[in-house]
Amino acid sequence: MAPASTGVEVPFLDLKAQYDSIKAEVNAAVSRVLETSQFILGPEVADLEREFATYCGAAHGIAVNSGTSALHLAFLAAGIGPGDEVITTPHTFVATVAAIRYTGARPVFADIDPVSFTLDPEEAEKVITSRTKAIVPVHLYGHPADMDPILEVAARHKLLVVEDAAQAHGARYRDRPVGSMGDLACFSFYPGKNLGAYGEGGMVVTSNDDHARSIRMLRDWGQDRKYHHVMAGYNYRMDGIQGAILRVKLRHLETWTEARRAHAARYNALLADTGLGLPTEAAGTRHVYHVYAVRTPEREALMKKLNERGVQTGIHYPVPVHLQPAYADAASPGGSFPHCEKAADEVLSLPLYPEMTEEHLQAVSRVLHAG
Repeated sequence: MAPASTGVEVPFLDLKAQYDSIKAEVNAAVSRVLETSQFILGPEVADLEREFATYCGAAHGIAVNSGTSALHLAFLAAGIGPGDEVITTPHTFVATVAAIRYTGARPVFADIDPVSFTLDPEEAEKVITSRTKAIVPVHLYGHPADMDPILEVAARHKLLVVEDAAQAHGARYRDRPVGSMGDLACFSFYPGKNLGAYGEGGMVVTSNDDHARSIRMLRDWGQDRKYHHVMAGYNYRMDGIQGAILRVKLRHLETWTEARRAHAARYNALLADTGLGLPTEAAGTRHVYHVYAVRTPEREALMKKLNERGVQTGIHYPVPVHLQPAYADAASPGGSFPHCEKAADEVLSLPLYPEMTEEHLQAVSRVLHAG
């Protein structure tokens, strides 16, 4: 006999519900772009760049066509290239490491802190060599990396810091916005992100004027003006429609973030007695809960039970980057990353999105408490 459903289907994410809540604003913004026919870059993108940079506490925002492109151009603007090494975490989406590779540099991994899942500063310092050029902390699941020690390590060794903030729009570390602490920071606007486009999109933020100027040219074929190509560039421009949509959504981001945080707090209360490892928020940080990731050694059985009873789940991420066939050669010599590998075996992401209701949260809790 099949297990009884909770009576409530709980999707992992519901982008339609979010669109319905802002439909009139979004449709008006898209219509503006259609009427002006500024389909590539244009005034909506320029306004988004200014507004998002201000939100992040940075002087410049440069909009591109994906978070991966943002990382690629940030690395190039920082002068990273063949012969360089870049330290990052293997517990991340593969794009972090792919973008390092795009420059010809070599990714070097360091293990994570087992509580926050973010780069361990002490482990990062252990793998610095004379070829190391930069450190790339990943603000994972919406929780900031431990930035002060990372910045101190970077300063001692004269290294650049590039924040991968693809999952952390609006997160804060000791009252500083994510995106304001490194030399450059990169965001994704993939639809499922806390601030998501209706397609692909990304942004680099920086307070370095030279880096900003380089990235603006690199995203648009290396032009400093039309048909004058001063560097070898790329077609990484943002669409005007995405810029307009993201401007609408940015106005709602704080409200949505507080809803995420409230839902996470409710989960914490409901699930406190389940024996699951629940997410924590380090002192002095603001976790924005892009993902509500629990830990359990019984992940496969728990996923099966949740799915059978109408609750969708995800895993972020089941295979660390250093164990992916395409990136096996990037592992540090003799490197093993026990905290990362254990997390990859145990993490399970429960549904969490701003439009969830108490009924949804209770339904998830009932399944997790059921025998």
